[in-house]
Amino acid sequence: MKSFLSIKDVQNLSALVKDALEIKKNPHVYKELGRDKSMCLIFLNPSLRTRLSSQKAAFNLGLQTAVLDVGSQGWQLEFEDGVKMDSDKAEHIREAAAVIGSYFDVVAIRAFAKLENREDDYSEQVMESFKKFCPAPVINMESGTGHPLQALADLITIEEHKTVDKPKVVLAWAPHPKALPQAVANSFSRWMQAADFDLTITHPKGYELVDEAVGNARVEYSQKNAFEGADFIYAKNWSSYSQYGQVLSKDPNWMVTAEKMKITNNAKFMHCLPVRRNVIVEDAVIDSKNSLVIPEATNRIYSMQTVLRHILEELK
Repeated sequence: MKSFLSIKDVQNLSALVKDALEIKKNPHVYKELGRDKSMCLIFLNPSLRTRLSSQKAAFNLGLQTAVLDVGSQGWQLEFEDGVKMDSDKAEHIREAAAVIGSYFDVVAIRAFAKLENREDDYSEQVMESFKKFCPAPVINMESGTGHPLQALADLITIEEHKTVDKPKVVLAWAPHPKALPQAVANSFSRWMQAADFDLTITHPKGYELVDEAVGNARVEYSQKNAFEGADFIYAKNWSSYSQYGQVLSKDPNWMVTAEKMKITNNAKFMHCLPVRRNVIVEDAVIDSKNSLVIPEATNRIYSMQTVLRHILEELK
């Protein structure tokens, strides 16, 4: 694995998940792999799980890390070519990515969608610029349109807890007071289908994801119909793709409740966190024995560690 930007960089998904499960049993088995190597974690947006799980994964591999919070610790970056840089952006990505890549063996970036212009966000300018100008392997810690490390952690979690080979998995839109990107939902849909799970996406009309992410998933506008017989409920909010970045609904009736979970097949509840309690999901669900949010978050360590293992082996 030379870089990890999306599921397209995975050659064998089932093997990757198997690797992750083996690494989880013995997290320090490859502790010599990162000896005398280093990774830079670049954050253009806030983080809790991504930052700490990435540092923990690197620690387990003997890999040194440095963290750069662009904005508070670094220069504002210019990504456009041919512009006159006479505003607040002091450094061009061409130099910044080249320099960072010359300092470190691996570079990981987190850059959310701005939700101002769909074409800009879906062009993945930040991630693609780092891939182009950075000489070191690049890892996507969440971009404008995807969050592959989260999706891998979700898949690891489902593999650990599924009771049938092909579980019914539901990606359930839930209300939120703010406009959120489609990145987590996009990746979750792609990875669940690549794993050949029975995926249903349920949301109010107007919240359809981009066609490439929906793929062959069943789209259901009735939350009740979607939940029936489900083995896993994955709740997540996202803003509109068609009316880009807009909040079309805050309907509280889409919140995941204990009453709704009764019509599932004793489904496990999942969410990537952070979660708005009693907005996205009520306490009775997230605090229940069927809630997987903490194991899911823990698996963020092993999704990153597995990706890093494959990249570091390529560097040997």
